[in-house]
This record gives sequence, structure tokens and C-alpha cells, in this order.
Amino acid sequence: MATDQREGLAVEDGAGRSKARAAPRSDPWREILATGRDDGRLVEASLSKQGQARLTPLPQELHPEALQALKRVGIEQLYSHQAQALTRAWEGPFIVTTGTASGKSLCFNLPTLEVLSRDPKARALYLYPTKALAQDQARMLGSFGMQRLRPAIYDGDTPRQARREIRRSCNVLLTNPDMLHVGILPNHEAWAELFSNLAVVVVDEAHVYRGVFGSHVGNVLRRLRRIANAYGTSPRFLLASATIANPVELAERLTGIEDFALIDQDGAPTPARQIAMWNPPLTDERSGARASALAEGAELLAKLVQSGARCICFTRSRRGVELLSKLARQLLEAEDPKLAQLIAPYRAGYTPQQRREIEARLVSGELRAVVSTDALELGIDIGELDAALVVTFPGTVASLRQMWGRAGRRGNGLAVYVAGEDALDQFFCRHPPEFLTRPVEAAILDHESQQIHLSHLLCAAYEGPLSSSDSEFLGPRWEAYAELLVGAGQLRKRDGRDAQTGARLTAGATLRPTTYVPRNHGAYPAAALSLRSASMDSFAIVDVEAGELLGSTEAARAHNTVHQGAIYLHLGRSYEVLELDLDRRQALVRAFDGDWYTQPKTETLTAIERLLDRRQALGVEVSFGNVSVTETVIAYQRKRLSDHAQIDLVTLDLPQTSFQTQALWFELDDSLLDPALDVEIPLDALLGALHATEHAQIAVLPLIAMCDRWDIGGLSTNMHPQTGRPTIFIYDGHPGGIGIARTAFQRFTELCDDAHRLISGCRCADGCPSCVQSPKCGNLNEPLSKLGARLLLERMLRQQQPQP
Repeated sequence: MATDQREGLAVEDGAGRSKARAAPRSDPWREILATGRDDGRLVEASLSKQGQARLTPLPQELHPEALQALKRVGIEQLYSHQAQALTRAWEGPFIVTTGTASGKSLCFNLPTLEVLSRDPKARALYLYPTKALAQDQARMLGSFGMQRLRPAIYDGDTPRQARREIRRSCNVLLTNPDMLHVGILPNHEAWAELFSNLAVVVVDEAHVYRGVFGSHVGNVLRRLRRIANAYGTSPRFLLASATIANPVELAERLTGIEDFALIDQDGAPTPARQIAMWNPPLTDERSGARASALAEGAELLAKLVQSGARCICFTRSRRGVELLSKLARQLLEAEDPKLAQLIAPYRAGYTPQQRREIEARLVSGELRAVVSTDALELGIDIGELDAALVVTFPGTVASLRQMWGRAGRRGNGLAVYVAGEDALDQFFCRHPPEFLTRPVEAAILDHESQQIHLSHLLCAAYEGPLSSSDSEFLGPRWEAYAELLVGAGQLRKRDGRDAQTGARLTAGATLRPTTYVPRNHGAYPAAALSLRSASMDSFAIVDVEAGELLGSTEAARAHNTVHQGAIYLHLGRSYEVLELDLDRRQALVRAFDGDWYTQPKTETLTAIERLLDRRQALGVEVSFGNVSVTETVIAYQRKRLSDHAQIDLVTLDLPQTSFQTQALWFELDDSLLDPALDVEIPLDALLGALHATEHAQIAVLPLIAMCDRWDIGGLSTNMHPQTGRPTIFIYDGHPGGIGIARTAFQRFTELCDDAHRLISGCRCADGCPSCVQSPKCGNLNEPLSKLGARLLLERMLRQQQPQP
């Protein structure tokens, strides 16, 4: 049985014979890998074996129109997980987590086709994290050729004149969480036809909804269920995700619904794939400096294009995309100028027309390679590719495997990871077998994170008065949060008094239920709430040269990120902050192309507000709870991009900022600091040891939780006033917390073990960016004691209880 590589669908020709698949090409990268093996840049290589498809016939009980639609696109059989999803859809919600190109879309499209075939009034809502994914799915739905299927995209690009017709006639609405939050839910009366007949809600690429964004989306989906219930519907939720460690937990946390079924037994064929880990060579062994990962990626990409391979190359920033594609073109121009024109960059910031043109050229084979941010990591159809390069670690193992899965769809592929000099990249290169087999991370979110939840309760009250019946959707603690909004003057409580006079009802009258309504009915709270920020309190970032609003940053982070003189990165572009206007709450910036970056110097204090949990582990007392973090940015350092050398230190005069969050902290007693244990940690080196330990733990925490080190803060002190002992704090960097510190508390032993291996495996003498130096350190990486941190972690790990 052949496979349609675009969607991973089993197909036959009209006579039931298998279509002939193009024979896999002999790999064009054998010589490239051999060169890397000889000069030491190839750290590890392995071969994943090809897997066979598990097929099942189309269920004949499907509605005839749905069967005809499938046959119209050549689908005569299903993969086993697609058939399982169809069966489960009639019983309850599910989340499917099969591999890239395994046909996950049909897992939710087929139940939707069936519902729409049997009920002409039924409606479906599809949520996608990007506009490009919605466009791709709309094309796929259109290919079924069903008269009853009327898909439409509703997002910020939808013309206003088309919106009324979409609300009236479409029965599959494709949108994104942002538009659902700000455009659809607050105006639900205009969408009465949708909500009165809403049968299916699809949430695709669910793994994207984690951290702050996921915590917001968890609230948006609860508001969606609440509004649907008000219109008399209870839609079935069907989720699809990349492989993650906790898919069912993620689905339940996102939707507030229990009893999700997990569909993770992949029935699609898997191509053979050569996997390679590539580490740029050292240029200075003492400092740990390495050759540029972008230059290495460009060299590999150019060689693959020369060999005839069709490639995709991922890197994290828009600037990196442009630079890497430029370097690769320059290398090719020296050999064959025509080949240089077959590489194109692809990133956010291009017009939709430009991006669609690049996608079409790649699918058709006109382009040989594309260099992209993670915009193409998700399930957009970009044709059959031979090789996928990932330059620097994308943040999670789950994302890396998604990116690798974009190539090899012709039965044979190459997946390369080019490491950067960051601590996580080098940690993986020092432990390659573990990296290649490491489990994917857990997606972390907390929809009840206080600032986020309060903001969405205000939005929900605007959509309809809050009452006791809302516990089903908003959770059992929503009323306590609502009382906080009453105290803040944002909600008004109606407790059964006469609405006009405030008098109590007379005896015998029916007491109305207590409700909460907005105090300012003219306000539109959703418009002021970004789903990408943990707080409604924010600073606008304004490009003074272009005269446009670039975005915003949380007030708690503004002094660190957009102080005067800061070099600020926005979607991969660099801007210099000309002024931070504290009164108008805006940062004025202009485009920047200089050869330096900035790092703020801060003074940080933590105060323990509430202890939530405590236990003994590794010879220390480990605690979890609520803390307040107070920061004062006192200066910033300018450093050269080329060698990270300090240019100067500029003082600043900014007020303190404070925010509440969640933290893990652990206290060291004298037994761990006793010089008789082994090598003494001198008192003057203790703070450096604590500081380096904190940095190492923050560096490896993303291995446990799906987060970035920029989502995490830390503080180490040799005497905290509340604990009276040397103490290390690791806290969520977002106001209110989103569950990262809680995960670190729960997996503290694993965190310490990874941190110890990060430090002990690095060959540098005194600490470098590959182990204990941090690009976000408020103390500018002073003091640091790599040796002290290694000894401290070794002593802690010796206290570990043996497993039975």
C-alpha cells in the first residue's frame, strides 16, 4: 500500500492496486557526514528504521457523503490511529499525538465530516496557533469537494465586508485563539448561529499552548464552553499535538474537561532517517568559545543543495534566518550562481502573499532549500524534503523532533542538529546517546495563575453575568477571584437585592442568585488583554522611525528589557531603546544594526510570602510557595557580538519594580559545607558556588518543563534573612507563576543531577556560556565558582536515597 506523503493517507489507484512510490534516492550526504566524522564535528550519528503502516478498511457505516468525500481525494483505507480516533469521537473527547506526517488532520476531519453530513445545522470551530496553518487546513477541507462543507477563515486578515457572510453561512470556522478571545466571544450575540449549533471544537498543535500563552488559552477555552452552554450546546473537543510527556494532562488543563482519551499508537509508515549531531569546532579551549553555529549550518546547507537534496533549515531568530540564508548563498555563488537562487528565507514579517509564494515554490520543487524560523515547524504542507537541519537547540526536544520530522517523507531522510555555544546545546553534545533517546518534555500551564485568571474573569463577566453555575466551566475557586475584582472596583456584586433600589426582596419573593457584573459596562476588557503576556499592566514598544506599535512588554519586565540604551530583540530584529517613558508607559525604539548587545545589572530581593509545600531531598530542605520579587536595574553593560568582550558599563536611575510569583527554594545546612567532607569550599567562594549552581539549574530546567531560560528567574545568597541560611531561589519569571517552579520542586533530584552533569562535563577552566555563565544574569556573571558548584552538587547527590 502506498502512502500519500502530504497527509500520511493510505491510497490506491482506481483498480485497487497500489500506486508506485518513487524509489528512495541514494543518500547524498554520506560524504558530508564522513568529513564531519574525520574532523570531529560529527558528535553522534544514528539511523532510525523504517516502520510499516497498519491499515484498516473505511467504516461502511459512515454517511455516504463522507465516504464519497474520502474517495474523492483517493482515501480507500485508514491508518489504525485514524480509525481509533473516529470510534472515540462518538464516545468523548480525545487527544491524538502520533508522529509528524501521520495524518493527524484526518483524525478530526473525519468525525467533523460525519457530523456535518448527518446534521445540516451543525457547526465546527477549528483553532490554530498560526494563520498559515488555518490557510493550509482550509485548502485541505476544500479538496474534499463536499457541497455541505462550507469552511471559512476568520482572522485579522479577513476583509470586513466578508465577515457577516461568514457568520451567516459557514459551518467550519477556522480561526486562532486571539481572534476567539477578542473578536468572537465578546460579540457572541452576532455569532448566535455558531454557538447554537456548535458540535465540534478542534484544537490543533495543542503542544504550542503552554506557559503564559497556554495559561491564557486555557481560560479562553473555558469561556468558550461557558458561552456555548448558554446557547444550549456542549461541543465535543478533539485535540491534536506533537508528542509530549503529558498529553492527557495538557488536554484537561487546556479545556477544563476530564476523561480525555489518548490516541498515540501511530499506524502510519515511518521513513528511515539518518540522525546526526554536529558541534562547531572549539576556537578557544580555555574560554569554551566555538565557531559560529550559523556559519556551520550555512556550510552544511550549501553542500546538501549542491548534492541535489531538497532541504529545510530551522533557526530561532528572524535575523538568524536572513544571515544563514545569505551565508549559504555566498558559498554557492562561488561554485554555481544558479544554485544560489534556489535558497529562500521564510519568516514572520513577510506578507501573506510572499509566504504563500515561497511555500508553492518549495512544494513544486522550484526551490531547493528554505531557511525558516519555527513558522514551518508545525503541520503546514511543504512537500517532500530530503533533509532537515536545526541550527541551535529550538527550546524543547519535542520541537526538535517536530522539525526533524519535516524531512524524509520519500522514505529516506537526513536530520541534523547543529549545536550552539549555549549551555543546553553543549550539554547535549557531551551526552549524545542520552540526547537521542531523551523523553520529550511536559507542557506546563496554569489557567488559575492569579493575574491571568483575574483578567479572563473580567472578560467572562462582560460576556455574561457570573453566577454559581459557572463553577462547571471556570473552576471551583473562581468566586474567590471574583471577590478580588470586586475589591479592586472592577466587578460589582448583585446579591439578591432589588436591582433598582437596592432594597431586600419582600417575604415570599424569589431570591435571585448572586451574580457578578462589570462595574464599567462600557469597557471592553478583552481588547486590553494580550494572550502573550501574563499581566494586563504593560509598556507599549513604539518604533519612532516607522511610526508604529511593535508590541508590548509586561511592566514587571520593562526596566530589564527596554531601559534607555537597551538593545531589544523583537521577532528577531534588533532595536535600540531611545527612551523609557515611565509616565506614558512606553518605550521609544529605533532599528539597530550595531555590533554590540546589552545586559542589565540588577539588584534582586526575594521575600517568602506563603509556604505551600516542603520536603527533605538530597540533604537539603526544599520548599515551594509564593514569593515577591523586587528588582532594581542599576546599570547595563554593553558587549561586542563577535567575542562578548565588555565595551563599557552605563549607570541607570530607575525605581524598584516588584511582582508576585511562585518559587522553589532550598536551604543548605552546615553538613554540606563542612570542609572535612572533601575539598573545602572557602567562605569567600561560597556565594560564587551558590550562584553557579543556580545558573546551572536554570540552564537545565527546560529539559524538564517546556520553557525557556528567559521564563525563569533566580537568586542565590549566602544568608537569606527569612531562612537564616545559604539559600537558592528559582522562580517563575512571569507575574503569578505558570507552574515551572512547581515542576522543578516536584523533580528536584533530576534537576540537580542534570545540573551536575552540565558542569562536570564541560572542559572549560573557570566557567563559560556552555556551563555556568548566563546571558541573563543580573550580576553580570559575578561571582561564579564552577568548582564550588560542582562540589556542592556532588555532596547533595551523595545524599540520594537508593531506589528499591
